[in-house]
Amino acid sequence: MKVTFLDVAAQEFTEAKKYYDSQRVGLGDEFALDVQQTIGRIVEHPTAWAPLSSRTRRCRTSRFPFGVIYQSRTDQILIVAILHERRDPRTWRERLASGGHTA
Repeated sequence: MKVTFLDVAAQEFTEAKKYYDSQRVGLGDEFALDVQQTIGRIVEHPTAWAPLSSRTRRCRTSRFPFGVIYQSRTDQILIVAILHERRDPRTWRERLASGGHTA
């Protein structure tokens, strides 16, 4: 199944990876691997996590305090957000309403 990111979700991922790299060399790569593994779980079992809305779900990463907010569509998984757990999880609604572009 194809995985597509909204531009803003890709930017969040990149910024978080840079932040962790600034904390310790290699930590950003560990974060990226955790997110990639989370997306892998989503691809394998797209309906396994509790819905945030009728089409949107969140799967938490295993090691870092982040959630991957996504939509399972007919032929793809759309990553809407890579959000730190302290951020308002409702921000993803605005992204979809504004028709955010995909990367």
